[in-house]
Amino acid sequence: MAEPKRPRKWLLRSPGTEAPARLFLLPYSGVGASMYNRWPERIGPAEVCRIQLPGRENRVREEHYGTYPQLAGQLAEALLPYLDRPFGFFGHCGGALPGFATALLLAERGLPTPSWLFVSSQVAPHLGPYGRFLSLSDDQLRDELRQMAREMGGDEPQPDMIELGMRVLRADLAANRAYRLPAPVQLPCTVHTLSWTDDHEIRPEQMTGWDAYAAPGRFRTSLLPGGHFAFLQAPEALRTALAGTMTEQPEAASNPAAGIEEHA
Repeated sequence: MAEPKRPRKWLLRSPGTEAPARLFLLPYSGVGASMYNRWPERIGPAEVCRIQLPGRENRVREEHYGTYPQLAGQLAEALLPYLDRPFGFFGHCGGALPGFATALLLAERGLPTPSWLFVSSQVAPHLGPYGRFLSLSDDQLRDELRQMAREMGGDEPQPDMIELGMRVLRADLAANRAYRLPAPVQLPCTVHTLSWTDDHEIRPEQMTGWDAYAAPGRFRTSLLPGGHFAFLQAPEALRTALAGTMTEQPEAASNPAAGIEEHA
């Protein structure tokens, strides 16, 4: 396939050709791909590929993507040249459902589908929307953005940067509020949920329901030590869980649109 005209638009850098697999990372609500700066360049067999969404960081002048289905269409088109080998999506909290929506759209269109969908700290699509952020005031959301900046290891954010982040965060939360499936939809891939022992935003018991989205025998779940923001450091327990699943299921990119099944 031909290289896209602007390979750096959706990815911080163009993927290489050496790794046998790719893991695409979707950012958390209100922030961009730089949130994954502490992650390694490779986990297990997969090259780590950081996705940059419109409206933030080096794409700050662009309009927000709108809804998760709209984002999935844009993202599927942009990533298609890089889906020539086994790949997966990872998203935490507000970044998890866009990954699911993109995996679903790829399968519905008969395009290469992910081998793995990693869902961290997010309820299943038919059980949402859910999350404390959805009911916070603007002042409370500003406090959350400041906390996120500290967790990411940056300097104390300036007021103008907080206001810029607020614009993106409000739009991201609107997309989350609008997304809910009437019933589970089974994807032809491994679905691996990741919950955290000290996560007070999404408790491990709130992540039940994702098993109905996995192909038979391909649901995995891990309870990892740490709080809601522990994933930012790519701790060893997380890297081990990701690598274990990707090594366990080394399969080629597929075209299994016929394998989509809705559960009543």
